[in-house]
Amino acid sequence: MASENKALLYALIAVLLWSTVATAFKVALQYVSVSQLMAGAAFFSILALAATLAIRGELKTALSTLWVQRYAALRLGLINPVIYYAVLFEAYDRLPAQVAQPVNYTWAITLGLLAVPFLGHRLTRWDLIGMLLGYSGVVFISLAGRNVTGDLDLFGLFLALASTLLWAAYWLLNTRDERSPIIGLFQNFVYGFPILIVWMLATDGLPDLSLWQVNAALAYVGVFEMGITFVFWQLAMHHTNNASRIGTLIFLSPFISLFLIHFILGEPLQVMTFGGLFLIIAGLLIQQKMARRKP
Repeated sequence: MASENKALLYALIAVLLWSTVATAFKVALQYVSVSQLMAGAAFFSILALAATLAIRGELKTALSTLWVQRYAALRLGLINPVIYYAVLFEAYDRLPAQVAQPVNYTWAITLGLLAVPFLGHRLTRWDLIGMLLGYSGVVFISLAGRNVTGDLDLFGLFLALASTLLWAAYWLLNTRDERSPIIGLFQNFVYGFPILIVWMLATDGLPDLSLWQVNAALAYVGVFEMGITFVFWQLAMHHTNNASRIGTLIFLSPFISLFLIHFILGEPLQVMTFGGLFLIIAGLLIQQKMARRKP
């Protein structure tokens, strides 16, 4: 298979898998608490990443450098998987999926904001227009969420926005990480996992592992949200000569996700949800395309 065709295939697999995670989060949270979902999913993610590294012949390197890289792994592991997923899962627990998922998608806009103080980037007028559109979309989606539930959990909305800040900060810190992406992610999870176990045991105890639904939910979220989907996306970027074209495929994910949310979770989709999502996507596209031109 030609390299570009491989890139397209890997990217589409990643997009389709990412499209399912909002629904998977809500289904999983029907059976387990936030802390149980974090710890259980992290366990399956570590297994999936270890298997991936073994296939790539990199597991020995990842394990042998685990102690040497302890400071980077612990620092980044505190964000992902610990704090980031605590905030994100709590947001999903409080909000309709059609609100939490698109709002979390604005992390790329937040990344542009954080790049100013952390990387010394300068905001252009196109950056500002993109941010205005993106956060206007958040307002639309919030109003749509109120139509779904009759009320809107403002703290849940705050958590969804906070998750974008954490995820953007995580990727900015990753720019200074010398480890390969998959090895780094595996090591971060290895160091974050004990913290999640202690957190779970101190708050909610063990989940009911006798239920197949619990095991399936933890495995699905761990493997496909936290684990191998990231690997597929990395493979797509590796095989393409046009990262921008492949990157635009990610914009399919939230729209596919909305229909899965409707048909599986039964949430009535709101016109304002789509309107808000279009504003967010427009803002992201303007940031990516126009901001490269004249300020």
